[in-house]
Amino acid sequence: MRVVLVHGSVGNGPATWGAVQPLAERYELVVPNRGGYPPNPPLERIDFEQQADELAPLLADGAHLVGHSYGGVISLLIAARHPSSVHSLTVSEPPAFGVARGRPEIETLVAGLDAFFQAGPHEPAAFLRGFLALVGSDIKLPDPLPPELEQGIRASMAERPPWEAEIPLDDLAAAPFPKLVVSGAHNPAFDAVCDVLEERLGAERAVLPGAGHSLPRAPGYAERLEVFLSGNT
Repeated sequence: MRVVLVHGSVGNGPATWGAVQPLAERYELVVPNRGGYPPNPPLERIDFEQQADELAPLLADGAHLVGHSYGGVISLLIAARHPSSVHSLTVSEPPAFGVARGRPEIETLVAGLDAFFQAGPHEPAAFLRGFLALVGSDIKLPDPLPPELEQGIRASMAERPPWEAEIPLDDLAAAPFPKLVVSGAHNPAFDAVCDVLEERLGAERAVLPGAGHSLPRAPGYAERLEVFLSGNT
């Protein structure tokens, strides 16, 4: 059975999903690099709507769909548009903040991210440090930055704000495939989004602390994902 793994911001596919590679013994893992991320050429603008259309054909005649962060927003859109091609959907802390607007924790984070993206800094290393602090990831940066990482940072800077995404919750709730929502218990805004998705989609919920927003690296993530996939194959 095919499993399509959609990465989020900064890191490309292999950088994001390395910890789940043992699943390749049982599944066909499809790990695309989104447009703008290495080894693809840089893009001046990256849009979740466009990338949902670009990645949907990877489902082929049916696949499990797994998305992390920005890739989770893309995966929600793909699943809503192509429900007959999705065996299951797993999203890990998608920044789909539009589903929970009005909550103080959401408004605080969105305001902070919006101001940060507009005001900078725009030097890659400084940008990444500020961005990771806002979303709750703690990664030590090499100095100098490897070219692939620098391109990934610049790709993140070019992404359309994910809180602009309109997630069709009713369509997803009506879709027959099972859903899993994963959070890391480190940020109330991401918890709020995951709470809404769990409730509105009738999804299973896993909480895996220990890696902040970098959930594919969290202790137990690969094992929890395998349990979910094996129960819905």
